[in-house]
Amino acid sequence: MHTQDVARLFTTPLDSPAYAPARYRFTDREYLNITYRTDPAALRRIVPEPLSVPEPLVRFEVMRMPDVTGLGDYTEAGQVIAVEHEGESGEFNLAMYVDSVPAISSGRELSAYPKKAGSPRLYVDSDTLVGTLDYGSLRVATATMGYKHDPMDPAAARAEICVPTFMVKAVPGYDGRPRICELVRTQITDITVKSAFRGPARLELSAHALAPLADLPVLEVVSASHIVTDLTLNPAEVVHDYLAR
Repeated sequence: MHTQDVARLFTTPLDSPAYAPARYRFTDREYLNITYRTDPAALRRIVPEPLSVPEPLVRFEVMRMPDVTGLGDYTEAGQVIAVEHEGESGEFNLAMYVDSVPAISSGRELSAYPKKAGSPRLYVDSDTLVGTLDYGSLRVATATMGYKHDPMDPAAARAEICVPTFMVKAVPGYDGRPRICELVRTQITDITVKSAFRGPARLELSAHALAPLADLPVLEVVSASHIVTDLTLNPAEVVHDYLAR
């Protein structure tokens, strides 16, 4: 392989790329979102500066994605935290647990999505929408919501999905020292809301050393939504470089 060809590679392995070099379009992307109040001190320990925490709110989300260009069919679950950055309200994406190697690889390499392997599910059980997350063989989260109880304003659903999202990308060099350590921002702008409902909800989190969702305990469920969309992800932009001198 010639030098110029090596320089054009976008992923490894060389002869079997881990993911497709596409701008990812999601069709029928389905969300179960449960927003809850948690311990403010626990949030202060994990939310990185220069982000601040206006309210101790966390959103547990399960996302079913049956049709994604370049990635196929997969499911994610994770936690995002309500934050502010330079006066702008947004969310800090703490962790995402995903059942697809291409989605994990592309999310972490092309952007800064904090993805690791897990086994999330989103399904309807009789009259209940159920979202679960297993890490290995252990259940670490169970979310339930009444199925399509109250119609949700599509504008409110759009605003919930399109809130600015902040993430930290950390990549070490070969000497073990940080090579990239950045706070990035992204925001969904290309979206069609196809269905949106609210309903009563509950969320149970179980302690786990390597999937520590329960470190942000559920003190009060504030709201829940079930939203189906078509959307396209936007690229991330750097808003703070932790290595800058």
